[in-house]
Order: sequence, then structure tokens, then C-alpha cells
Amino acid sequence: MSLPGPAVRVTVFLSELDTRDGTPLCAEILRRAREHGLAGATVSRGVEGFGRPSVLHSDRLLSFSDDLPLLITIIDAEERIQSFLEGAEHLLAGSLVVLDEVRAYRTGP
Repeated sequence: MSLPGPAVRVTVFLSELDTRDGTPLCAEILRRAREHGLAGATVSRGVEGFGRPSVLHSDRLLSFSDDLPLLITIIDAEERIQSFLEGAEHLLAGSLVVLDEVRAYRTGP
């Protein structure tokens, strides 16, 4: 999908240990975003972070954390993002979801 001009960026904050029905939550959200036909999505692993309970998670050698922070970033037109979020509410319950208005440009062919 081409996205010239206004778009919405969704950032979902998760951790590696978040699951739904035994499946990593990030994989399930990514699968559904793709099935929904959204323009693009990326999962990024954080090297360090903390959330609501203020427990620090880090990839530093001495901490051996298996619960690193994850960010899912999705960009598409506002109405497509809203439709996706409405269908994914049960997956996103308890997660921090941030929406930003952005201008998207695609370069190349």
C-alpha cells in the first residue's frame, strides 16, 4: 500500500514474556496486522527498560533477563489503523499503545 501524506504510527509496548494462548504476543499482533493488510509493521527488541511495576529489564551480561522490552511499530492510514485496533482490543489489553500522527513517504519503485 502506498502512504503518501498523513498516516498514523502505532507503537505497542510489550515484553518478551507476553503471550496469548501459548503464542508470543508480538507474533500474534504482527500476524493479525499482516492479515489486516496494513502497510507495514516492525518488532524491535529493547536492550533495557522498565514498565509500570518499575522492574528493570536489561540485556547486560550480568542480568540474564529473558524478559526484554519489545516495541511493535505499525504505520498506515488512520481509518485502517482504527479498524485494526478495534479488532485487536483483546490482544492489546494491558499493553501500552501509543498513536502518533505522522507524514509517511515511500522512496524507490
